[in-house]
Amino acid sequence: MTRVAMFLAKIVVGFILFSLLWVVLYRFVPVPVTATMLMDPNGITKDWESLSNIDRNMVDAAIAGEDGKFCSHNGFDQEAIEKAIEHNARGGRIRGGSTISQQTAKNVFLWQGGGYFRKGLEAWFTFLIENLWGKRRIMEVYLNVAETGIGTYGVEAGAQRYFKRSAARLTPLEAARIAAVLPLPKERAAISPSGFTRRHGNTIARRIGIVRRDGLDSCIYE
Repeated sequence: MTRVAMFLAKIVVGFILFSLLWVVLYRFVPVPVTATMLMDPNGITKDWESLSNIDRNMVDAAIAGEDGKFCSHNGFDQEAIEKAIEHNARGGRIRGGSTISQQTAKNVFLWQGGGYFRKGLEAWFTFLIENLWGKRRIMEVYLNVAETGIGTYGVEAGAQRYFKRSAARLTPLEAARIAAVLPLPKERAAISPSGFTRRHGNTIARRIGIVRRDGLDSCIYE
């Protein structure tokens, strides 16, 4: 083996070990900050809450709005990915096929933006958190690091900002409106939303009952 090959092998092994330790650490420790937060020119408002202190309506709204197969996939929704590829090939507004697990991996360990290299790292970290964290921890972290408004991160900070109450006490409509903001938190409003955001929030609110009825949150509330 040449020196270059040995050097590259050491880098790969070192990265694998480092990423494993990083993921295991966040299995037990609240995520203190993310790259997205650090690069936000609007500052950071956040307040970590355990999943037991977040209303079930919020969890179900996230599943209804972002990832209906959250409890049944292994981190990747192949059908959604294929549909996104077909849609994007036809042109128009780009559609993503990311699951909550993939979004969590990106938000916690990586940076925003595209590119095959970053997507490859996202797949690796998604695999790790699915196998080392489990669904409940993934949802807990997701709801604490997702951007819910300009300079606002996590559903607790979002609930306080929009509704002046804790995320532990959210109505289905309030939770749905926060979930409707998640894809584009800098462009959408949870208070007095209009147009697509209002319609999407109302749809999510109706789907919350379906999530609960069909046990689509069973990996979290067994």
